[in-house]
Amino acid sequence: MQVIVDAHEEAQAAIAELRDLIRGLHPVVLEDRGLDAALSGIAARAPLPVRLDVQVPPGIAPTVEAVAYFTVSEALTNVAKHARASRVDLSVRGRGGRLRITVTDDGVGGADPAGGTGLTGLRKRAASVDGTLAVHSPLGGPTTITVELPCVL
Repeated sequence: MQVIVDAHEEAQAAIAELRDLIRGLHPVVLEDRGLDAALSGIAARAPLPVRLDVQVPPGIAPTVEAVAYFTVSEALTNVAKHARASRVDLSVRGRGGRLRITVTDDGVGGADPAGGTGLTGLRKRAASVDGTLAVHSPLGGPTTITVELPCVL
């Protein structure tokens, strides 16, 4: 029985180390150009038009910037793969100590966080910094993903 307890504790420690590693990954573009420019680059590379509105306050924790960057990148990838959308509106705004990311597409809707790994991954990414994710996606569209992250940890 002690072997199982020890193995469980080791597994939990390994998971914690992996989360810390993931949080520690910080794209160079964020260091060099900041979150606004990094998100502009993601939007420019998207395979469909993205209307971008970014108003980022100073002093966002580097880990939160990285989570925001990867969240936007993955969300736009999901839209391109699944939504059959012709455009995306992306808003990133800071207010009241929170960073709110809103991704809205004009696709077919029906996105279900319980139905696949993409939205589940976004939720886990947000939760890694005590953030939240909400999905509103009625059949027929549009789909809106809202992520709220703390600006500081």
